[in-house]
Amino acid sequence: MEPQQSDALDAVRIREDFPILEREINGNQLVYLDNAATTQTPEQVVDAICDYYRNYNANVHRGIHQLSQEASIAYEEAHDKVAEFIGASGGREEMVFTKNTTEGENLVAYAWGLEELGPGDEIVLTEMEHHASLVTWQQLGKKTGADVKYIPVDEQGYLDMDAAREMITDDTKMVSVVHVSNTLGTTNPVRELADIAHDHDSYIFVDGAQAVPNRPVDVEKIDADFYAFSGHKMAGPTGIGGLYGKKHILEEMDPYLYGGDMIRKVTYEDATWEDLPWKFEAGTPNIAQGVALAAAVDYLEDIGMENVQRHEEQLAEYAYDRLTEEDDVEIYGPPGDDRGGLVSFNVESVHAHDLSSIVNDHAVAIRAGDHCTQPLHDKLGVPASARASFYIYNTRKEVDKLVEAVDAARQLFAQ
Repeated sequence: MEPQQSDALDAVRIREDFPILEREINGNQLVYLDNAATTQTPEQVVDAICDYYRNYNANVHRGIHQLSQEASIAYEEAHDKVAEFIGASGGREEMVFTKNTTEGENLVAYAWGLEELGPGDEIVLTEMEHHASLVTWQQLGKKTGADVKYIPVDEQGYLDMDAAREMITDDTKMVSVVHVSNTLGTTNPVRELADIAHDHDSYIFVDGAQAVPNRPVDVEKIDADFYAFSGHKMAGPTGIGGLYGKKHILEEMDPYLYGGDMIRKVTYEDATWEDLPWKFEAGTPNIAQGVALAAAVDYLEDIGMENVQRHEEQLAEYAYDRLTEEDDVEIYGPPGDDRGGLVSFNVESVHAHDLSSIVNDHAVAIRAGDHCTQPLHDKLGVPASARASFYIYNTRKEVDKLVEAVDAARQLFAQ
């Protein structure tokens, strides 16, 4: 059944905040459908960056002068705003700013995992993990002797929860799971997985890179011990992300980066650490990006995250239905009415890289490759897939343009 036109938000009006969408490529107006990799940035967020550099550019936590005070307040308040956005009642003490989701994974792996894991311990991942999670915990397992196990993905792209209940045992010390798959579009039952993990005294780390940007997230309702996400996937700048951690866990962890701003007292013999979250933010941080991330949160909250989610899901369902009108298209993951805002697919006899190149000639930007999920693509039996992913400024008309560009590629390879 064809989904109704998205009524969740006014995408046409929202597009006015994104001048880049007026660009032309090969004489055609840009259709940007690579949002799972990086979203575009609205003028309001760009203005926040410019305002920082034009009016109060200074280092934080190190100066008594006016500019440093203003920068410090803005940067600290940004932590509070982002923490509130994801439901972290502990505020800035539970919100560490990182470069991205990947750094959040590595921070926990090295600051917690190297100290706590050893032979006989288990790390449980899923077969749909992004390399940010999979490679990080895989390599930590090699360093510590801990075993790494993977919850299977079934033929429809869902986690095998019966297998999960068997695989998570009293030997499990960490469960790391992606909230929404960047390849399949699957939304995982993270609260259920958290309950299973906690029943076995294990921690759970949730990769929220594809969830925080496009749906309401409440880390306390999920009962996540750690939750990471990236600013550049949620209308924010690159180089900034967030790591939520329960306060009592973060307090027990030692930092894994050392230097300025994360110390309280230093002698020639030893050092003590600053309060949370600063003990995990060594050196001069990404101040402008942190302030801009808070501006991105303001922007998304004005739209309403429920509206963002509904809009994306309607576009994904429409794209699923349009692409499968031809029987030579295979789409990976759950049905169109039960997926996040992306569609990964292949067209018979057209390699994903060729497809991406040809649709680019029509000014349609999609992703092609393994999407940092090589083992998952191996399981699917394909070397690569094409991926169209949607955001607040995309429209059904742009989905139609994608379908037209795919049809052009199909005809070219049929010659």
